[in-house]
This record gives sequence, structure tokens and C-alpha cells, in this order.
Amino acid sequence: MISKDMVIGQVLQQYPQTAPVFLSLGMHCLGCPSATMESVEGAAMVHGKDPDLLIEELNEAIAR
Repeated sequence: MISKDMVIGQVLQQYPQTAPVFLSLGMHCLGCPSATMESVEGAAMVHGKDPDLLIEELNEAIAR
């Protein structure tokens, strides 16, 4: 399960199938340094996405 406090880089490393979810939000810098330090919740807020909805979408992506 993915949680809000997980770092984007960690999520992508464990669950590469989540990349399209991040990209659909305009998070195109998945390999940049901020992805190794920014939490999923922080990224959602910066990109105008409800963190809970993002977590839901990410967990749906890994369930498929």
C-alpha cells in the first residue's frame, strides 16, 4: 500500500506501474532530485490534487 508520507522516488522504485498516474497530473520530473525528497502528499498539493484521491489512484494502479 502506498501512503501519503512515502517519497515519490520510493513509490516509483517499488511500483513502477504508478508512473502514468504521476504523469497524468503533470508530474513530468519523476527522475529529478525533488522526486527523491518530496512526499506523495506534498507533490499532490503542489500540483493541485487532493492527496487522498492521488493515494487512491496510486493504490488502484498497483492493484491491477
